[in-house]
Amino acid sequence: MKALFVESRQSLGSRHLMKLLRKEGFKIGRYRVRKLMKQLGLVVKCKKRFTLTTDSKHCLPAAENLLNRNFSPAAKNQVWATDITYIWTLQGWFYLAVVIDLYSRRIVGWHLDHQMETTLVSRALIMAVNL
Repeated sequence: MKALFVESRQSLGSRHLMKLLRKEGFKIGRYRVRKLMKQLGLVVKCKKRFTLTTDSKHCLPAAENLLNRNFSPAAKNQVWATDITYIWTLQGWFYLAVVIDLYSRRIVGWHLDHQMETTLVSRALIMAVNL
């Protein structure tokens, strides 16, 4: 029971934990699970509120819009698009930067790092250029 709770990053309540325990062959009810959770000191962690991480109030210049919503170029390697996202792993949060060729819709460069710094995007772009 404790292993299932830790595996879920301490997010399972008594109802979901009961269902998982029943799938593993235990005949147990919700109130028994709740009582055992209390005895073991298993307390569900509440989700954190969404926090905005983008700094829109900076004095850096914005790039000119050269694409002008033309997402269908005539040949490959004419137009690339990029994006950054974050991924939860067992080692914590990792940031992924991806460069996509809009003609072939394929990833031409990417980089994964535990910090979101300029090197994250630079390395993804270097990978795309060197292909």
